[in-house]
Amino acid sequence: MSWKNTQQNSFADSLVVEHKSLSELDDVHNIINWNEIEQTLSNLYSSKRGAPSYPPLMMFKILTLQAWYDLSDEALEKQIARDLMFRRFIDLSLSENVADHSSIWRFRQLLNTEQLLETFA
Repeated sequence: MSWKNTQQNSFADSLVVEHKSLSELDDVHNIINWNEIEQTLSNLYSSKRGAPSYPPLMMFKILTLQAWYDLSDEALEKQIARDLMFRRFIDLSLSENVADHSSIWRFRQLLNTEQLLETFA
């Protein structure tokens, strides 16, 4: 299965005025070895059929925010939709759709099935 291209900034992203509140999670983001996590998650989606999915690293970052802020799947979906700091942390452009709560749930279930949640605990 292919992954959505979420790395390219849109015109809307260039209009966001930089503010110190947007970078509150940058220090935490910079101390985590995301490459190692991404490598561990890289083989999660093996099907070549279906619509492109969100990159596994992005979904993992979403679950990380969920744990840190104690949000339900539905509340997390809404928070990502309206919070620029959350979008910045997960590398989601303003022009990209937010993963819905059922996608978040399915990704967590996939990590459980593959016994990967224990790896990151």
